[in-house]
Amino acid sequence: MAQEWSVANVAPFEAELAPCERPQAALSASQIEGRTLVSLISPGTEMNWGYRNGPFPNTQGYAAILEVERVGEGVQGVRPGDWVFAQGQHRSWQRVEAIETRPVPEGLAPEVAVFCRLMGITMSALTTTAARPPDGVLVTGLGIVGLLGAMIFDSTGYRVIGCDPDEARRARARAKGVAVALERVPCEDPAYAGQIGLALECSGTEPAAVDACRAVRKGGEMILVGVPWKRTADTPAHDLLHAVFHQYVTVRSGWEWEVPLQPQEFRRGSIYGNFAAAMEWLARGRVDVSGLYEVTSPRRCQEAYQNLVHHRGEVLTYVFDWSTC
Repeated sequence: MAQEWSVANVAPFEAELAPCERPQAALSASQIEGRTLVSLISPGTEMNWGYRNGPFPNTQGYAAILEVERVGEGVQGVRPGDWVFAQGQHRSWQRVEAIETRPVPEGLAPEVAVFCRLMGITMSALTTTAARPPDGVLVTGLGIVGLLGAMIFDSTGYRVIGCDPDEARRARARAKGVAVALERVPCEDPAYAGQIGLALECSGTEPAAVDACRAVRKGGEMILVGVPWKRTADTPAHDLLHAVFHQYVTVRSGWEWEVPLQPQEFRRGSIYGNFAAAMEWLARGRVDVSGLYEVTSPRRCQEAYQNLVHHRGEVLTYVFDWSTC
């Protein structure tokens, strides 16, 4: 029987490829199992949670494409040989509920399809926002989640303004079709201020959240997409309260789970519906992720994580190719 592997965080800022085993219990009637083709690093969550903090050892990851090998007796619509997306961890095998997967469109490379997971974060905001095209949408923080959000909203008819202090990130955003990418939030620029219906705060920083509230039009929204993992500034709470009060801003969490996991009657959108739509958009070229990632072996997990922690290299994230193990 082939050796199975997982990426394990064994100490703060230390990851390695470790042996693991598949479950010995039989598949339930509703489950599927298969070998992992690729898994995607979520830089914000993984760098700030399991790679940094214990308990150790731990295994992270919530985005994988697998080739189905076995299906439970009650599973319909999924067969051995199918490629499906699942919210799976960084390991060489996956066992999941069939309902918690979505098929990969024919012809779509697995290393591209897996980006549907990170696209889903801001697609929840697209589902719930009151802003409608051609409203202006401000995106603060052009890391992988923010840039994907900017591309998604741009592709659906919104006028997107991206902001990031890093010139390389701004240049990358422009190359991906975000026409306006600025160093600072245009709080007082008449070309933008008062014309922004929605701000997506993807940096997780206090100053960006305050500036976003100042920039939206009266009655606009500011959605906190980026997790505020730590305090980054001494920004007074009064600055935020003043902006919210005088701009009539609706401020809410961008926690993607605001929408239901599966389609429901009388509810708009769903998590897995968004994953499926994201893969269709990737297949059609509506969102282009080329150049945003590097495919690497899980054996080089420590190198990949260190590059992300220290912002080294030309890419925003890494995709693990499990055929190399």
